[in-house]
Amino acid sequence: MVDLNPIESAIVKAMQELGATNESSLKTADDIAKKANRPKSLVTNTLVTLAQKGVVKRVAREKAAGYYLLIKV
Repeated sequence: MVDLNPIESAIVKAMQELGATNESSLKTADDIAKKANRPKSLVTNTLVTLAQKGVVKRVAREKAAGYYLLIKV
């Protein structure tokens, strides 16, 4: 189990609610920020941290990177 701070938990919860649970259902930082009601810059930085912890996966795409959850939290 990965220890998450309150912001990370909110981002993970928003991703679960958006259904970003596999590579075929990627969500952008914009989508996640709107759902979590947090600034996009905060969400982007938190997604980088979550990727380093192995909680989310970042997929580079032409326009905007997509993210999905790797583990159930």
